Amino acid sequence: MSTVIQSPTEPEFVQNPYAFYAKARATGSVHFWQDYKMLAAFSHATVSVLLKDRRLGREVPVDQKIAHAPHTAPFYAIEAHSMLELEAPRHTRLRGLVMRAFTSRRIQTLGPEIEALSHQLIDQFPSEPFDLLPKFATQLPVIIIARLLGVPEIMSQKLLTWSNAMVSMYQASRTHDIEVAAAQASQEFADFIRSYVDEKRQNPGDDLLTELIAAEEDGETLSTDELIATCILLLNAGHEATVHTLGNAVKTLLETQTDPSWITGENNAQTVEELIRFDPPLHMFTRYAYEEVEVGRHLLKPGDQIALLLGAANHDPAMWDDPHVFNPNRPIKTNMAFGAGRHFCIGAPLARLEMQIALKVLFERCPNLKITQAPSYANKYHFHGLERLMVRA
Repeated sequence: MSTVIQSPTEPEFVQNPYAFYAKARATGSVHFWQDYKMLAAFSHATVSVLLKDRRLGREVPVDQKIAHAPHTAPFYAIEAHSMLELEAPRHTRLRGLVMRAFTSRRIQTLGPEIEALSHQLIDQFPSEPFDLLPKFATQLPVIIIARLLGVPEIMSQKLLTWSNAMVSMYQASRTHDIEVAAAQASQEFADFIRSYVDEKRQNPGDDLLTELIAAEEDGETLSTDELIATCILLLNAGHEATVHTLGNAVKTLLETQTDPSWITGENNAQTVEELIRFDPPLHMFTRYAYEEVEVGRHLLKPGDQIALLLGAANHDPAMWDDPHVFNPNRPIKTNMAFGAGRHFCIGAPLARLEMQIALKVLFERCPNLKITQAPSYANKYHFHGLERLMVRA
């Protein structure tokens, strides 16, 4: 079995993981990644096939479930009911309920809100150099997902704090302090959602949370714990990826393009798709094997884990010419940034719409936007996003 060694926290890798992906892929599509102690798939073809293979899944096999450290209990209490970590039949039921809010019609109705909010945030840009992430990239998606769920917009900053603490549990540089902070955030987040569910039962609205409550009360087997976990997942996932993608996209455009019409003109949607492919926000998604699965020359046995490297798949030269070059003219037929198969990101249509509208408004309003300080990526692999993006409007 071929083995590759690469620390996911090594500074050079954090700033440019694509060089490692290319080197590994040149000698095979699948290798044993020593640092993660599991197989990893580097090619687009292999990642795509395995994401859709029903012999693999997200849920931990029963015989591998372990007792988590007591100080992490609140975090894993939510994870136990999160559809991100479940398979059929629970995943199917939860996903079906949530999809009610992510119809094309409902997503498209958010367009004017996204545009108005983009203008509102830009109106508040300072005249001196500033970090675009907290002023724009983090604000827009969390406010929109809060509105969609029916959570008070005034809670958006608290939601960000809780979410950032919780998703830090997935990064390679996880520490005991991160675990403690995530557990506290999980408890506070769950308590808030629980109390807000009670309020929504008394005063229902036209939002996803009301729909989920109605489904529970109509006799479907959606427990309160599942309701809480689902809302938290949507709030976390509904903004986390878009924050990174927006920041990465602005960096890419400012470093490679001199003509803003690529994002402000008719080519907007295609340019956004290439931006998402070129520098995606999530680089790894793992799967467990539930039966023997042949992956190239390797054999996954039941209980084995494999890392599906979305970032590597999106830079596979077997799929695209010059994949390490940002090309807004590139037609994207398939994009691994949002995954594939039954766990395909249900928020992908919303993320795409937010990107298309927010970037268009940003570059129309700020045609002279410039980077004032060399951007750097945060040490949060398997997420891939900037720690800051200093600009002048």
